[in-house]
Amino acid sequence: MTPPALFDHFQRQISYLRVSVTDRCDLRCVYCMPERMEFLPKTDVLSFEELDRLCAVFVEAGVRKLRITGGEPLVRRDIMAFMRRQARHLESGQLDELTLTTNGTRLASFASDLVTIGVKRINVSLDTLDAETFKRITRRDQLNAVLAGIEAARSAGLRVKLNVVALKNDNLRDIPSIIQWAHARGMDVSLIETMPLGDVEGDRTDQFAPLDSVRAELESFWRLNDLPDSTGGPSRYVRIEETGGRLGFITPFSHNFCADCNRVRLTCTGRLYLCLGQDEHIDFRERMRNGASDAHLLELMVEGMSNKPKAHDFRMASSVPAVHRHMSMTGG
Repeated sequence: MTPPALFDHFQRQISYLRVSVTDRCDLRCVYCMPERMEFLPKTDVLSFEELDRLCAVFVEAGVRKLRITGGEPLVRRDIMAFMRRQARHLESGQLDELTLTTNGTRLASFASDLVTIGVKRINVSLDTLDAETFKRITRRDQLNAVLAGIEAARSAGLRVKLNVVALKNDNLRDIPSIIQWAHARGMDVSLIETMPLGDVEGDRTDQFAPLDSVRAELESFWRLNDLPDSTGGPSRYVRIEETGGRLGFITPFSHNFCADCNRVRLTCTGRLYLCLGQDEHIDFRERMRNGASDAHLLELMVEGMSNKPKAHDFRMASSVPAVHRHMSMTGG
């Protein structure tokens, strides 16, 4: 019998799963986590065998795109063995795409292997090309490693898209230069409004930059033409005539992007979050460790989709986060 596809109450088919394999990261970006982040004990984190089992059930239920995230996924030991296991779904034809989001610090060591198993494109988080600004945002001096990783990925044949979080007091002046740099190398860029996830030891309202204002600034010296392009994600794209490249805007506050949401997020602890901006979730870990069958896991997935909200309800009215889990725990 063919397993049921995953639909929510708004008749959106859930075909995209983001999987966090770790909450750990080798950077400490100011908008993501505090400097002295308390990471999860290893007993709380699913083994690769457990994560692989859940991914397989999701693929059987109709998920066609699998994105591996963290934290920083490339810091987890034996990550490539896990990636190779997921690549079997590409070979079977059940999966259209296997991809990865990374901060790039360790990408140089993994780029060729990613191409070998069938990964065609990746996202790299990079908020500036200025070394001092990079160190201030990430609290680490790793810009050269990230740039080397991007070059290794491009040389290996991976398509790279850069994700840039717009921070009013840190990198707004750097955005035009990073766009030019990326487009000159054939890379797309997506700009992202900072999101209120987790306590980061600061007031995000001081850093929030609406992308409407950023776009208006860019349009003062470039021509931006709206595109119908969609990658199945929240980016709304334009093409910049002067650079020839694509630029995306991800706007959880200024323009809610949830109408066509086709994704859910699985954490490294086995929690399935139905919306990035809400706490509604399904906990698979204890059920799996207590002997739940694949059929029962599938039943939970199908039933759980009825609780997927129509949209998030992010607010940037105060320093209090909309949800208390950090982005590194949710998988982006």
